[in-house]
Amino acid sequence: MNKIFIVLIIASNLLCSSANAEAQIEKVSKIHQQIANSNVGIGAREAGSIKEKDTAKYISTAFKEMGLSTSEQEFSFGKDNLKSRNIIADTNPLLAKTIVLAAHYDSTAKNTGSLGATDNGAGLAAMLVIASTMSKKKVLEYNIRFIAFGAEEVGLQGSKYYVQQLSKNIEKRNEIIAMVNFDTIAGGDYIYVHSAHTTPYKCSLDNAQYNSDTNIREALLAASKKVLGEKNQYVIHPEYEGYPKGVTGSWSDHAPFACAGIPIAYVESTNFTINGKDGYDGYSQSIHPALWDCYDDKNKTACNRNTETKWGNIWHSQFDKIETLEQLFPNRVTKQLLDNINVMNTLLSDFYQFSK
Repeated sequence: MNKIFIVLIIASNLLCSSANAEAQIEKVSKIHQQIANSNVGIGAREAGSIKEKDTAKYISTAFKEMGLSTSEQEFSFGKDNLKSRNIIADTNPLLAKTIVLAAHYDSTAKNTGSLGATDNGAGLAAMLVIASTMSKKKVLEYNIRFIAFGAEEVGLQGSKYYVQQLSKNIEKRNEIIAMVNFDTIAGGDYIYVHSAHTTPYKCSLDNAQYNSDTNIREALLAASKKVLGEKNQYVIHPEYEGYPKGVTGSWSDHAPFACAGIPIAYVESTNFTINGKDGYDGYSQSIHPALWDCYDDKNKTACNRNTETKWGNIWHSQFDKIETLEQLFPNRVTKQLLDNINVMNTLLSDFYQFSK
């Protein structure tokens, strides 16, 4: 094989890779806009609202168009007996072993101007693109289950309901070998991957089942290193008071799964290096000055902790809109979405390679 031919092959591969990346960017950006931009799509999706119901229909239609086996779980919540639902899609439900990738689709804080772009339009958009890719994989040894949870922002209602139903059938519960939670995966300064806290969450189920294994976290870390390189791979946060290295709290849809004994990993974009309102807990997502009344870069906290009102938060705030995020962080959200899609596609395409 002559050198010219080798160069042509390399150039062709680079062009194909670039074209695929552009197609993925266009696809996920379009879905993100349809979910979280009220001018062209749905916008704010408060739990139990018409907009949340519209989002559920959008997700269900998308899954069915991919040819996935799709079902829905309707449930009620709150003193007003509001309705929501989980949308569930499987690549091959006949296979015994199942890996769950989940993202909630409701948003909150509409009164502040939030449209739920990062929380959790980003996670949902990425999951739908990943589902589209995985729906074409016909030779995997395991089923991949995509779950869009409703009513997460009002007490993890969708994931709790799903796990409650799952726990009525121990055999079905034991078929789930991993759960990955995509929640606020783009917008923050860094992309982290966590395992469940080593101190059990407050579970409605028997804590004897609680699972804080780190194997799924480490599998995602390995996949991110392969895809993004050592310099840009996912981050494992160091130990902070109340938060041992690499663990997370119970504030998202991974918690009921950990309580049910299922190993989890939680992907999110934030910034654990900031000493935020409640310490080093990752609630402050960015050091960008627009997100602070005054940020003390030297001490990585507010200039005045007694008067600070913003605390670096994106979620549940007026900053959680696609156009605002693009102004503050040009191209960041798009890159983080693409990175997360590529990492998860790599993991799901050869799960056992990374989870040894």
